[in-house]
Amino acid sequence: MSDHTARDADVSASTREGDEGSAESAVPGLTISGESAAEAGSTISDARSARAGGDTIRRIGIGTAAVVLVAVILVLGWAIPPVPAVIGTDRLGPSSGEAIAVYLDRARESLRGNDSDPHWALISFTAGIAADRIPEYADGLRISGVDYHVDISSVVTPMIAVPVAAGDAAALRSAELAAGVLDQQALTAGPDSRAGRIAAVAAARLRADCACVVGLTVFGTLDELRNLAAHPDIRAVEALPADASGGTFAVVPLLPQWQEFAVPGPDDGVVPEN
Repeated sequence: MSDHTARDADVSASTREGDEGSAESAVPGLTISGESAAEAGSTISDARSARAGGDTIRRIGIGTAAVVLVAVILVLGWAIPPVPAVIGTDRLGPSSGEAIAVYLDRARESLRGNDSDPHWALISFTAGIAADRIPEYADGLRISGVDYHVDISSVVTPMIAVPVAAGDAAALRSAELAAGVLDQQALTAGPDSRAGRIAAVAAARLRADCACVVGLTVFGTLDELRNLAAHPDIRAVEALPADASGGTFAVVPLLPQWQEFAVPGPDDGVVPEN
């Protein structure tokens, strides 16, 4: 081998060793030495570790916040207990189809007792009364509702319940309010319909001060209610238990024309003009 050939072989070997030691990239113009690659790997590893640490801290923070939220809810639940739901299952008045004799016995039974607590009660009349006579039958008790029914022979007419504020003045104005409800019913049903004509006639009679009050809802003690029941024009007084909540019970007055059963009469009569 000539000296020139030997020198070429040494240069080639040196070049390969340099290539292997410098770990040159195959990408033109970009060279990463072995030392730089190690540093880059270390940097990537550090970044991943930092992200993992941050994720762990976030998870811990979220978990802590959840625990705190649950604790707050529990504390609030203890400090502010939930309000029990009011169950409006109480009822004043006869049930549909009930025998009137059975209802009258039940009403009398409801007035037995010697407690001094006020009770909600329904007064039903032997015959309808005019609105201006309401105060004399309530005898100073708090009135919360007035029930109206315009009786027309062989025509089924609606019952209108009017809630009233405390004081006789509100009860005395209740007839006009009931008439307003009937006006709306007539408008909804249509003036040419039977229901519309019935509502219109009933409203006109209420405005003419007909004796159409058939029930009063009052608030009084059992002694006071028993005194009312003794009035000759009062057919029945029925009381709810003392723990009944106002405004959560149904009221169906005992209509004067119901003599045997609480059922509507015939509805085949002619609707009068007024």
